[in-house]
Amino acid sequence: MIKFDNVSKRYPSGQEALSQVSFELDDGELAFLTGHSGAGKSTLLKLIMQIELPSSGQLFINGQNLVKLSRQHLPYYRRSIGLVFQDHQLLFDRSVYDNVALPLQISGYEPREASRRVRAALDKVGLLHKEAQNPITLSTGEQQRVGIARAVVNKPALLLADEPTGNLDPELAAEVMGLFEQFSQVGVTVLIASHDHNLIDKLHHHRRLRLEQGKLISGGKRRSKDPH
Repeated sequence: MIKFDNVSKRYPSGQEALSQVSFELDDGELAFLTGHSGAGKSTLLKLIMQIELPSSGQLFINGQNLVKLSRQHLPYYRRSIGLVFQDHQLLFDRSVYDNVALPLQISGYEPREASRRVRAALDKVGLLHKEAQNPITLSTGEQQRVGIARAVVNKPALLLADEPTGNLDPELAAEVMGLFEQFSQVGVTVLIASHDHNLIDKLHHHRRLRLEQGKLISGGKRRSKDPH
């Protein structure tokens, strides 16, 4: 699903944000992206989203070489990726339902199909009963779950999460991680950038890609699969 092949990113200022990073993630794999502030996590996610382009190396998503991706195909490519942020980025002048429906409206879905998908996504995160409410009336954990529903309503093959539990207490953070695990179990590849080492340690059976000063220092190799 994701393949980085000696990818480097140098900004015009001369800063090398990533240096010869190589790793692969399989379909349906969940992995954590860790490292100190400035280690290159955000740059790596931006490369996958095509917000930034690599300075050298090759980057493949679902077999597609992003270095050769044309500008006209970029919007279609981005629709195959779900994004979850720490601050939710919800619209407080719209209902929970309308927030989740927004990606489908942008993609031009027929209203009946959009309605079916929105309600399925809200049901998955346990918020179908709050579809008519304004997100501002929800708890922080519920707002994050609305953000997750919006990220998966397009049924993306890849889900990227940038510090998704940063504002949550440990119990809510564990619930959110449980949702991500459920998505990976149905074939969605999930990459989570996180500083929450306590939570990651509890989920040690997932791979941890560790960046340090732009270099991938551990986690680049696939773990051997359990023979059972």
